[in-house]
Amino acid sequence: MAAAVRAAAAGARLRGVPSALRTAARSLCSQPASVNERIENKRRAALLGGGQRRVDAQHKRGKLTARERIRLLLDPGSFIESDMFVEHRCADFGMAADKNKFPGDSVVTGRGRINGRLVYVFSQDFTVFGGSLSGAHAQKICKIMDQAITVGAPVIGLNDSGGARIQEGVESLAGYADIFLDTSYLFITGPDVVKSVTNEDVTQEELGGAKTHTTMSGVAHRAFENDVDALCNVREFFNFLPLSNQDPAPIRECQDPSDRLVPELDTIVPLESTKAYDMVDIIHAVVDEREFFEIMPNYAKNIIVGFARMNGRTVGIIGNQPKVASGCLDINSSVKGARFVRFCDAFNIPLITFVDVPGFLPGTAQEYGGIIRHGAKLLYAFAEATVPKVTVITRKAYGGAYDVMSSKHLCGDTNYAWPTAEIAVMGAKGAVEIIFKGHENVEAAQAEYIDKFANPFPAAVRGFVDDIIQPSATRARICCDLDVLVSKKVHRPWRKHANIPL
Repeated sequence: MAAAVRAAAAGARLRGVPSALRTAARSLCSQPASVNERIENKRRAALLGGGQRRVDAQHKRGKLTARERIRLLLDPGSFIESDMFVEHRCADFGMAADKNKFPGDSVVTGRGRINGRLVYVFSQDFTVFGGSLSGAHAQKICKIMDQAITVGAPVIGLNDSGGARIQEGVESLAGYADIFLDTSYLFITGPDVVKSVTNEDVTQEELGGAKTHTTMSGVAHRAFENDVDALCNVREFFNFLPLSNQDPAPIRECQDPSDRLVPELDTIVPLESTKAYDMVDIIHAVVDEREFFEIMPNYAKNIIVGFARMNGRTVGIIGNQPKVASGCLDINSSVKGARFVRFCDAFNIPLITFVDVPGFLPGTAQEYGGIIRHGAKLLYAFAEATVPKVTVITRKAYGGAYDVMSSKHLCGDTNYAWPTAEIAVMGAKGAVEIIFKGHENVEAAQAEYIDKFANPFPAAVRGFVDDIIQPSATRARICCDLDVLVSKKVHRPWRKHANIPL
């Protein structure tokens, strides 16, 4: 239903007639008629990009043009373009000819609004020199970035470019330094260069396609079927974020009661500690109106990160996923989690952590890959974060992974445990094999260990968790805590920058 509503709204925005053509004919009575005509001709040329033939080719590939993307992204009639008349300055290789001059060059820039909130935007135009970056192109992007910084607004970039413009040589490379599914690819060097250097045969899709970057490299956060789907999701994602790091997390009116009990959570964790369940079900049950915008859903699936709302307030959610690798932390999940935690901390978004982690993934591949160093990134991120931090241990919290997942030892503000929580150095079976090695009655020893440690009481007695709560009361307790923590202030000693273990 929500997708249908978004699609209908997108269609309405795309059907809107570009306002630039209507507003272009402002009265310029003091200017000669020839100047007015030149202005109108330039505007028409800019709106057409690289020409109708290239626009049609873009549509045949299933892609929107730069201006169509902007109209779909922003509120109707809100886009105000800047630098429409800017042209490239290259005179080499026939670039000075009129046929190679396009008003606005290969990027459309300006500002507009998403649900009434200010945003600056640039959209690269593939119909003009393949969207390649020239000096003028970079200058336009840098200008709106500077303006966005001045007023404290975000910048959204819609990239569709073949790279630096070869005809401009080093100037286009300087521009990069200044700004730095079947239709999109992202790579440093293309298949032809890879073939010539390493003799590897690889396609564009294999080297830098959507699947590669959303499931293997982690370079891209989400992949979508088409432009419309992507831009509708960008609008939805934008609603979760503050305009800048100077603003608090956004709050909207909420119809979902903050004290709502969630009875289904009382039975969601299986009695068998080795049986998996879906942590996403817990997240959906707790957050406002079951709305959860997951980030990187296809990469490092053993950890879940994304945005939701609690009593109308944006929060960042991070949780272990027992359905994948039993929720173990590994290199990729540690880096994914650390990056998300630091993003939330940078933009004043409270963090809610759901813990069911049996430890770090063992094996030579992880050790050789530097799991200690990468795992420390997640630990550092949680320890460094000064936003409100609420943690809920649903089942396992073993060993060093327990410490890493926003434990009380990393300055968690409120830490809860469910009755099913097990907070220990390791699982009962492994611990007994070490402690009672050679013992005659291993089963009795294991039962004794479970009775002593496979429950939340040892941690509660030591103050490592603030309370043992009924799962059904989780939403109400978190909402109450966030209301109290809204005025949280943490003063850190001055330093040039942090030294996260990169």
